[in-house]
Amino acid sequence: MIAQLISIGNEITSGQTVDTNSAWLAQRLAEFGVPCVRHQTIADEIEPIRHAIDDAAGRSDLVIITGGLGPTPDDLTRQALADAMGVELEFHEPSLQHIEAYFAQRKRRMHEGNRQQAYLPAGSDALHNERGTAPGIRARLHNADIYCVPGVPSEMRDMFAVHIRPQLEKQSGGSAMRIGILRTIGVSESEIGERLKDLMRRDRNPTVGTSAADLVISIRVVAHGPTRDIAQSSLDADLSEIRVRLGNVIFGENDDTVESAVGKLLIERQLTIATAESCTGGLVAKRLTDLPGSSAYLRSGFITYANESKTDLLGVPASLIAEHGAVSESVAKAMAENCRTRSRTDIALSTTGIAGPTGGTPTKPVGLVYVGIATTDETVVKELRLGDNITRDQVRERTVRILLNMLRLRLLRRADHDRNPS
Repeated sequence: MIAQLISIGNEITSGQTVDTNSAWLAQRLAEFGVPCVRHQTIADEIEPIRHAIDDAAGRSDLVIITGGLGPTPDDLTRQALADAMGVELEFHEPSLQHIEAYFAQRKRRMHEGNRQQAYLPAGSDALHNERGTAPGIRARLHNADIYCVPGVPSEMRDMFAVHIRPQLEKQSGGSAMRIGILRTIGVSESEIGERLKDLMRRDRNPTVGTSAADLVISIRVVAHGPTRDIAQSSLDADLSEIRVRLGNVIFGENDDTVESAVGKLLIERQLTIATAESCTGGLVAKRLTDLPGSSAYLRSGFITYANESKTDLLGVPASLIAEHGAVSESVAKAMAENCRTRSRTDIALSTTGIAGPTGGTPTKPVGLVYVGIATTDETVVKELRLGDNITRDQVRERTVRILLNMLRLRLLRRADHDRNPS
């Protein structure tokens, strides 16, 4: 069985809305061993939608269409599907009753336009929608099963669970695909490729591949098997082997981030932290507070962008700044140490640098950043040369990731030392 996904809407083709539905659906289909051979995004135009449906149904076994089921004139999925099937739209009284009940329960007036949501292509079935007004549609075209569901992600996911997933469980015959993703930072993609060379042969199962995105290298492992348990066992074996080979360069899996790995370690170790930021403008603190439960470890954050703020808020001597410059190892060290003292935390982080695109000099170019970590034991400062060929946002983002990874590795080393003090 192979599948195609079609997303409908001008808001997607114009870039105003990002299509997250297709990614989510493709992942769910993969769990049943159903590969998705094409994702299409079609504007609210009836002929392109009709053509896309007809073409997809002729080339695959399963087509899932999201969007275009609303109550406005530009919601054309129903009509386009009917045209592709060569049938008329028919009024479906039970769907209208559901729509009316939906509004009545919420004490809202139903607009006349909502009546069009009760029309379905002749010969198709309505799919009940618990979360919204638009019923889904199930139909057959050529040799394909067609499912139309709303584009609202919460409604789409609910309808997939209720109406599509059970059919996949029946049709998959037990075969399955399992996918695992490991996230790494601190080594190059080529080095990972060398370490995993034998696992990345294209003729083996599972398959192993890498992708890079702003310092993070993701390792994707895809295992196929006659059953989900067998596929999962193959996946687990490869993931375990990769963890052994790469060690602490792996910071997490699936949707984990460097900051979530750091937050977990801080909670486990019952440590508190504060931040003192210049060039990152509070981004380190933001990343740490993006996580639920961050109040357990983050005490405070100082944004000391101006030299005077470094002196007034953190107590960095003006003479130190005058002698070495705000972007210097000495100032980064003083920022971290004074931040930790004033915040009364176990750890403090500091950043000071030139994010660009202007402000660089031959001796201190754009992309020069100093990051510091102060603990009760010592203070370490690292000079970063990120280059002047990346954007201001990239300089800031990479600074945050490198600094948080430095902290992650330090916390891991300290944990290992505590377990094996000799």
